[in-house]
Amino acid sequence: MLRANELSKKGLGLTSPNPIVGAVIVDSGGNEIATGFHAGGEHAEIAALNAAKRSGKKDFSDCAILITLEPCNHFGKTPPCTDALIEAGFAAVVFAVNDPNQIAAGGAEKISNTGMTVISGVQEDLVSATNRAWLNKVNRKRPWFVSKIAATLDGKISAQDGSSKWITSAVSRADVALLRNQSDAILTGTGTVLADDPQLIPRFTDAKNPSGRISNPERIVLGNTQIPSNFKVHDATAATHFLKTHDFAVVLELANTKGWNQILVEAGNKLNSALFQAGLVDEIQLYFAPGLLGSGTNFISNLGINTLADRIELSFGEIERVGPDLKMQIFTASHAWLSPFRENSRVGGSH
Repeated sequence: MLRANELSKKGLGLTSPNPIVGAVIVDSGGNEIATGFHAGGEHAEIAALNAAKRSGKKDFSDCAILITLEPCNHFGKTPPCTDALIEAGFAAVVFAVNDPNQIAAGGAEKISNTGMTVISGVQEDLVSATNRAWLNKVNRKRPWFVSKIAATLDGKISAQDGSSKWITSAVSRADVALLRNQSDAILTGTGTVLADDPQLIPRFTDAKNPSGRISNPERIVLGNTQIPSNFKVHDATAATHFLKTHDFAVVLELANTKGWNQILVEAGNKLNSALFQAGLVDEIQLYFAPGLLGSGTNFISNLGINTLADRIELSFGEIERVGPDLKMQIFTASHAWLSPFRENSRVGGSH
């Protein structure tokens, strides 16, 4: 299941509005026969099944298939995976997380009713944490918001003169390209666009997208100020939504219409602070550079908090070195179910 979970990550940014899913087929001795993951087309278990058949495997009666999510039980873009698994005749179907989507749920029961062995809940907490964006969308009816912040050790995102390129290293910026690539949309404000003229697309040094993603995440520019036509957010590298408002309900409406799982926030302290006050930030990816400015712009501004008791509670996830910088994954306290990340936090190594 740990192998299936790692495979599922290859689908980040490719599957919206559907979840990321990984699958592994093993024989009775635990030997891997085939694997698959959902990349926006065939589902993970079908990809694994087809890979096994291409290798010459025809009889699955001595095999188990391990899947990160309960097999679907409905006709969507593809037929129900449950039917294919029943037809294959596996000795056992093992999955991590029950499907909370009522449209697709019921696969485990259907398979079990045939007499096939079904085991659920294997590595459920870890897999839930990995698939957190989609699970959050299904359960809370909104996408997962990740705020990306690059700051000096004293929390400055720009110097007193407004300069901010580059606070963090090229290694960190390459890591951010992966983060962008795993998101469905990137949200920023007109102030950031006018100050930095960002393109807000994943840029890879070899010019090749490692995931095979064809289109870039869409861009959302929030605010009433007009952006000149020669700015990069107007270019053809990604679709851009100019929302002439400061109302986050408009952002959520757009996101739900699109079916997005994850929105990456790359903005200044005003928009980030407003998102925190609205309770919309779920995760922070904070890149700390080993430098000090003393003065300049903080990555967060006034939150309207006057006493320590009213502070916004956060919890650490993974912590790692990225080149010369320190990358910290931080969750809002309401996401207590993300404990696997907190328990497995680490510091060390190079990216």
